[in-house]
Amino acid sequence: MKLEKKLSKYAIKNLPMIMIGCYILGYILFFIDKQNIILNMICLNPYRIMHGQVWRLISWVLIPPSSFGFFTIIMLMFYYSIGRTLDGVWGSFKFNVYIFSGMLFTILGSFVLMGLFYLFPSLMIFENMDVALQFCGVRYFSTFYINMSIFLAFAATFPDNMVLFMFFIPIKIKWLGIAYAILLVFQAVTGTVYDRVVIVASLLNFILFFFLYRKSMNQSVSDRIKAAKRKREFERRMEEARSNVSFGNNTGVSKHRCAICGRTELDNPDLQFRFCSKCNGNYEYCNDHLFNHKHVE
Repeated sequence: MKLEKKLSKYAIKNLPMIMIGCYILGYILFFIDKQNIILNMICLNPYRIMHGQVWRLISWVLIPPSSFGFFTIIMLMFYYSIGRTLDGVWGSFKFNVYIFSGMLFTILGSFVLMGLFYLFPSLMIFENMDVALQFCGVRYFSTFYINMSIFLAFAATFPDNMVLFMFFIPIKIKWLGIAYAILLVFQAVTGTVYDRVVIVASLLNFILFFFLYRKSMNQSVSDRIKAAKRKREFERRMEEARSNVSFGNNTGVSKHRCAICGRTELDNPDLQFRFCSKCNGNYEYCNDHLFNHKHVE
C-alpha cells in the first residue's frame, strides 16, 4: 500500500489500449515483412541480448498472440474490454504491476531456458544455441500467455460474470478459467521443456499476485462496489433535494448528517461531509470525524 502511494503517479494510464496498439503495429510489420526478417530481429532471444541486442527485451511485446483473422479482432476487443475493467477496478498501478511482472517473468524464463540448454545440451534439437533460442523466441515467447494471465485474473476477480461461450452459450467465466487452467496443466505435463518453461514463466504473475494479494484485491473490489452504491444513493438524495427546492418544498430537511456527532449542514454551512470507503454501509462523516472514527465492519 505504501509502495502504491509513492509510485502510483508513475503508472501508465490506459495500458490495455497501449497493448492493443502494440499488437496492431506487430500485425502491420508482419504483413509487410514476408520473409520474417523483422520478426527474427525483435523476438525474445537471450543469446542475442547477451551479445548486445538489448532492444529485444522490449521489442518482443510487438509479437501478436496469434495469427491475424476475424476471430483475432474479436479476441482483441474481448481482451481490451476485460483489461479496461481490471484497470478500473484494481487501479492503474496494480494493473501495471501485474502486466509488467508477467513480461518480466517471461524474459527471465527465456534466460532459464538458455541455462538449461547449457546444462543439458541434449535438450537442443538444433545445431547451435543461437538457432535454438531464435526458434523459441519466435515460436513460444509471444504475448499469448500474457493475455491468458489477464483472462485468468478477470475470471478470479469476477468469477460469477456471465459470458457468451461460442457467441451464444451463457456461462460463468469462472468455469472457463478453470477449464483453461486444466488445459495449461495438461500442456505443461505432456509438452516439451519449452512449453513448461514458457507456461510457468508467463503465468507466475497470476500465481504470485493472487496467492499473495487475493484477499486485498477482493476487498478492493468490494470497496469500489460499495463506494459506487453510496455514490448512487448520494446522487439520488441530491436530486430529491433539488426537486424539493425547485417546487418550493424547502422544509429545512438536511441532506448530510455526520454519523458520529449528528451535525448537518444546517448546523454549520461550512461543514464538509464525505462517505467512508472502509465502512460497511452508507456512513457519512463531517470533516472533523472523517479521519477520526472507528470503521463499521
